[in-house]
Order: sequence, then C-alpha cells, then structure tokens
Amino acid sequence: MRNLRIVHSEAATSFGGQEGRIFKEMTAMRARGHHLEAICQPKALLAERLSDAGFTVHKIEMDGPVNYLKGVAAVRGILKEGRFDVLNTHSRRDTVIAAVGARLAGTALIVRTRHLSNKVGSLWSYTCLPHRVTTVSDHVRKYLIERGVPANKVATVYSPIVLPPPVERSTLRDELGLAEDDIVVGCVAVMRATKGHKDLIDAMAPLMASRPKLHLVFVGGGSPVFEQTQDYVAELGLQDRIHLMGMRRDVPNLLAGFDLFALATQQEASGTVYVEAQASGLPVIGTDVGGVSEMLRNGDTGILVPPKNPQALTDALARLIDDPALRRRMGEAGHKMVWEEAVFSPARLAETTEAVYLKWLAERAG
Repeated sequence: MRNLRIVHSEAATSFGGQEGRIFKEMTAMRARGHHLEAICQPKALLAERLSDAGFTVHKIEMDGPVNYLKGVAAVRGILKEGRFDVLNTHSRRDTVIAAVGARLAGTALIVRTRHLSNKVGSLWSYTCLPHRVTTVSDHVRKYLIERGVPANKVATVYSPIVLPPPVERSTLRDELGLAEDDIVVGCVAVMRATKGHKDLIDAMAPLMASRPKLHLVFVGGGSPVFEQTQDYVAELGLQDRIHLMGMRRDVPNLLAGFDLFALATQQEASGTVYVEAQASGLPVIGTDVGGVSEMLRNGDTGILVPPKNPQALTDALARLIDDPALRRRMGEAGHKMVWEEAVFSPARLAETTEAVYLKWLAERAG
C-alpha cells in the first residue's frame, strides 16, 4: 500500500458536524499509515483540537481580498515544501484559496468534499478548482451530478461515528423524574427550524392525549428555536410531558434512556445522528429527505416517513410506541448494522477514502 501525504483545509472557526468529520477522517487515515496535516484559520477550534491530537496545523487568515492573495501564496509554499499528494478542501472559502494554491504548486490531486444538502450557487469550486469531489451521501452526489459535475469525478464517502463505550445505566429518567415503564421518544438535534421539532410535537400531541405514560425528550440547543419550542410546549400545556434538555455532552448516556428515536428533519445531507441512535440499540423514525434513507434500513432498523406528513409521522410513532416487540426487533437490527457490519465506522471511512484517492491519483497520472 502506498502511504500518502495529505493536507486538509477548512475555513470555519467554529466546530460542528463538518469539522468533526474532518477530525475523524484525519485520525482514521493516520491510523492507516498516511501522513496528515491541516490548513486552518488562526482562531479555528478545529486547529486547536488537531494540534492537541498531534497533527501539524498551518494557520493562515482566509478573510478578505488581501488575505486571499496572501493565502494562495502561503498554501502554494506549504504544498510544495511538504510534497503533498492530496489536498482535500471542505468549504467554499478555503477551496478558492487552497485549491488555487495547490494548482500553482502542481499538487497531484485536489479533492473538494461537499458536506451539505442545500443548493449550490456557483459550481466553480466543484468543477474548475478541484480535480475530484467527495460527498457525504448519494443524495448529495446525485444533486451535484444533476447540476453538471461529471459522474466519474464524484464519489460518496459516508461520515463515520465513533462508537461510545456501552452505557450501564442512563441518568435520563432520574433527571426527569420518569418511571421505568414510561415510554420515552427522544430526539437529538441542534435547534434549527429545518430540524422539525414542531412537526414532531404536533405528531406526538394526539398520542399523548390517550397515553399518559408517553414522554418526548429534546436534546440540543440553539436560539431562537429553543425558546420558541419552549413557548409552544407551554402553549399546549405539555411541560410535564415534553422535556427540553438543551445542549449536552453526554448524548450516549441520554440515548440509553430512550425507548425510540425520532427526528422529523426537513433537510439533511446525511443524518449520522440516526446512526448514533441505532448504535445505542434504538429503533428510529426518520423523514425521507436528503441522505436519511441511507442512514437506516426502512422496515428493518426503523421507519421512514414522507416529510411534512403529520399523519404518517403520527402513525409511525404509534406503531413503535404500542409494540415493544417491534421496538426491540428493530433496535437489535440497528445495533447489529452499526456494530457488527461497521457500515459507518471510522475504519470504513478510511478504507473508502484511501481507495478513491489512489484511484483518482492513478487516473490523473495516466
């Protein structure tokens, strides 16, 4: 196997799902024997975390026209001096800087990763600047192809999840004062309008009217949707049945206290939170948008419903709430898919990434 010299670039200074994916990818590829470095902005949280993990991080400013020219020159120097085989960019701003620098440096392979499912304005940073593109789901891949990116230049590489150690006993029910026989539907997602928190409440409310043991738990923060959701729950008079826990760092602990997982998202590039829920042995309910259908197996590990269809969502919830045996069967199937088949493991990500890099390097050399 050829050991590659790879550098990743990212312009964001915050740390979210995209930056988490980069961190996990670099760690997994390093474990396979490749050399990894990164190019980030000076105040980027990703730069800090990568440095703490022992990676070399080059820091350059990426904002403004002056920094654009400086950045292109800096990246060119980094790539030439480091003799890198691959530059992998991740957002538009770092692509227009780093990919140009890589072109000037003569870097063999420039890859752009598309993490999002929203519409792309200009294709320049997918067609003219990089040599190839990776996407986090087949849904995103198909969208880019429809927009004009050649199919043979785009590959899907699923985002991984790092499996947590088993949770012996969740603290969730003690924290909320819930009994062991209460049925808890859980949702873990940042509080954004497109995540469908209100849709899930509207689907649950009629079920709660006839099922006194039924509860809904939201984990995640984000203004102003968090406050709007609180107000809506109060307006419905369901404060004792719908619980908002805010941002938490012990998500595996909380997942272990759920009976099933549901997220009525309206837009999703992939939806790895469904994978995390299945890793915890939970049956899942998802909306058929973006790459969600690729994260679960409809009818086997969970139930897929059309988006913005309240009755379908209510029916799917009722089916799992009222059938413990079905919950157990789907939960076991999801647990097996994630743990035994390792479909979304960091190791699988590294294997796939390595394969596409080597394939594309061979194509370009040829």
